[in-house]
Amino acid sequence: MPEPVSPIEALPEASRAYGEIGPHSDRPRWGMVVDQERCVGCWSCAVICKSENDVPLGMWWNRILSEGEALDTPTVVGGRHELQWLPLACQHCDNAPCVKVCPVGATYHRDDGIVMQDNERCIGCRYCMIACPYGVRVFNWGAPARPTDFDTGMVAPRPIGTVEKCTFCVHRITDGQVPSCVWSCPEGARVFGDLNDPDSRVSTLIRDREGERLLEDRGTQPKVYYLAPRRRRNL
Repeated sequence: MPEPVSPIEALPEASRAYGEIGPHSDRPRWGMVVDQERCVGCWSCAVICKSENDVPLGMWWNRILSEGEALDTPTVVGGRHELQWLPLACQHCDNAPCVKVCPVGATYHRDDGIVMQDNERCIGCRYCMIACPYGVRVFNWGAPARPTDFDTGMVAPRPIGTVEKCTFCVHRITDGQVPSCVWSCPEGARVFGDLNDPDSRVSTLIRDREGERLLEDRGTQPKVYYLAPRRRRNL
């Protein structure tokens, strides 16, 4: 019987090459850049996140919002309709409120800065959901429902009665691969890399495009940066 391989190793060579994280420092601090100029609101990143991370129906680790008064509703600027999208998932904050309030240490920082959730320790108190200013954590209320009978995920499902969220696809990072949302984006709107490396693509984009973080006034210090569109997108 052949030895088992990881899901990443099972990918075609071209897919693995496309998804490689690339050069990084000896002590990486992982972060992400979202280019709103490139994002077309297709939800590809959100759908593959559900599939790969075995997220049940009715739950989203990754959502695509639109900026404006109503979801997916364009605004009128100078007589023209404009619309831009805001992909939203865990911001993996350096000063994470969810880590501070967890009474059992189920939410914690890895050495590389990723905010993790230990579902074996989680007691379902949902303090972390209340503390998170981004609303990106979800509670596993009951038996999961999925559209197919077969398992498509690369990670184990979480226990009922616990909180779950985006993990930057740590199972991929272990194999030197970018998160699935980055790998799947047809427009290249997401970039993943080492914030500690000043020459990495994420650091360069943040510097050259003046990347901004959500709710910076809250002092959470997210590791996800957004690049505002440089040109208008007419509808």
